[in-house]
Amino acid sequence: MGKNFDNHIYEVERMETIKQLFKRSVGLYGERALFFDKNKSSKVFEPTTYNEVYDVVNNLGTYFFSRGFKGERIAVMGENRKEWCMTYLAVLCGGSVIVPIDKDVPPDDVINILNVSESKVLVFSGKLRKMVEENRDRIENKDILLIDMDAEEDADNILSFRECVAMGKELLEKGNDDYINAQPDPEILSNLLFTSGTTGMAKGVMLCQRNICSNIHSILTTVRITEEDRLFSVLPLHHTYECTIGFLCAVFAGSSIVYNDSLKNIGKNMAQMHPSVLVTVPLLLENLHKKIIKAASQKRGGKFKLALGKGISGTLKAVGIDVRRKIFAEIHNNVGGKLRLIITGAAAIRPEVSKDLRKFGFKVLQGYGLTECSPLAVGNNDKAYKDDSVGFPIPDVDVKIDNPDENGVGEIIIKGPNVMMGYYNDPDTTEAVLKDGWFHSGDLGVVDKNGFFKITGRIKNVIVTKNGKNIYPEELEYFLSSSPYIEECMVWGEDIENETVVKAQIFPNFDAIKEMLKINRKPSENEVDKVINDAVKETNTKLPLYKHIKGFSIRDNEFVKTTTKKIKRYLETGNKNKNKN
Repeated sequence: MGKNFDNHIYEVERMETIKQLFKRSVGLYGERALFFDKNKSSKVFEPTTYNEVYDVVNNLGTYFFSRGFKGERIAVMGENRKEWCMTYLAVLCGGSVIVPIDKDVPPDDVINILNVSESKVLVFSGKLRKMVEENRDRIENKDILLIDMDAEEDADNILSFRECVAMGKELLEKGNDDYINAQPDPEILSNLLFTSGTTGMAKGVMLCQRNICSNIHSILTTVRITEEDRLFSVLPLHHTYECTIGFLCAVFAGSSIVYNDSLKNIGKNMAQMHPSVLVTVPLLLENLHKKIIKAASQKRGGKFKLALGKGISGTLKAVGIDVRRKIFAEIHNNVGGKLRLIITGAAAIRPEVSKDLRKFGFKVLQGYGLTECSPLAVGNNDKAYKDDSVGFPIPDVDVKIDNPDENGVGEIIIKGPNVMMGYYNDPDTTEAVLKDGWFHSGDLGVVDKNGFFKITGRIKNVIVTKNGKNIYPEELEYFLSSSPYIEECMVWGEDIENETVVKAQIFPNFDAIKEMLKINRKPSENEVDKVINDAVKETNTKLPLYKHIKGFSIRDNEFVKTTTKKIKRYLETGNKNKNKN
């Protein structure tokens, strides 16, 4: 079992409900900016204070209650923005049930979620209006209330968000205080989250407010986030990773949140808004790291200066002198100049990336969690971290390795107040994963002598050879991805002529190949084959014989991914040039 080192590093007040949490923050930070959204016309980020958000939440919540939606399921779908968050807060502060929907899923999935959840309201972004209008007849609840976040006025049986808020305000002013006086029950269903996992059909995860509030408390007792911080939001809010850590933790701490409007504008928006905290996934961090290395490579002596700077800063840091921000000022200025903390999760980050970023002056903390755990269960913290580990159990949560093999690898199981209530309308699946209070994650891991956890893979993905040896695809994918010439990859096993053959599908880094070959044209198929073949051979030298990759295919396009940038583990079209080593 993992050790809970330095439990509760910081003293943090416990909250039972989101309403209690939000009202506390409004009282403490009312005039501070909670949200910064980019104005579509002026392209300027405009602030909305805690007090202003509080008023809208109460107005909208009062409107929902007036329409009879107290305790009902209310769905929200759209890009990251203040109206999404206001809807979320209005629903939970009234004790109703929020149903976040991924804005990027196909219409069939949206309709299925609305029907299965029996949602009474759908609040959506104006960008999704056409999709909603084209599919509204497929919604089983013909009385569902449709609310457009961007509509100026009500039209075509679709309501305007601002009009709903205005009507709620009018009701409040007339003395309708039902919503204001509502006291949410922390133990009943409050969040119904349909997961977009890397395999299989989406499941409805049921969380209560106690689950979420306990996770917020555990996180903030180990990682320092304050009212002086400004978080930069890039991950989708419908996912509990961003919602809990990038939104609700910030609200509790009194921080501000900047909503990035486009992936292509990340650099420009960070430079403009000067965030201090970034919650992200490894893919985005690794891209940032590549850009830093590439920029250094394009300057005369750049790589040498970068290496020298890391050496000098590391030596001085060891004796208590931190000059990283001065030495790497250009790197810091490119991300706004104030970024101090990067929280990463959803997949493993290559240790060399987090080590380099730390040498540049950024604290990088990796964690492990699942939607079923609200989401965090294991994490590195402000006092203890390892770059090749996801950390150790967060306060108030127990985590252990179940039925470990001879190498200490076994299933990660979790117990604590953050663990879900169960899967919606699915008692059999719930019973299969919740046993004696322990949630069986389906993830495989190992614990070192100091209690640090390392994730080795998924039980479903393990390749079992004919002689009973276990091969973890994620391990091989890690080694393959260490090559600068491989952008993405996926490993699996096939039984061929009574032998287990390990294969890989690879999306090359074509820019790196061009640079290596010193060409300005698109590399030929033969050139790409040779470079990737060499990379696979190099990977095999690091592995025992039974783990060797014996066949691979090259694809032209990126893998299809979940919203947290994990590859969906099924083979797609787009392969070519099947090779053997």
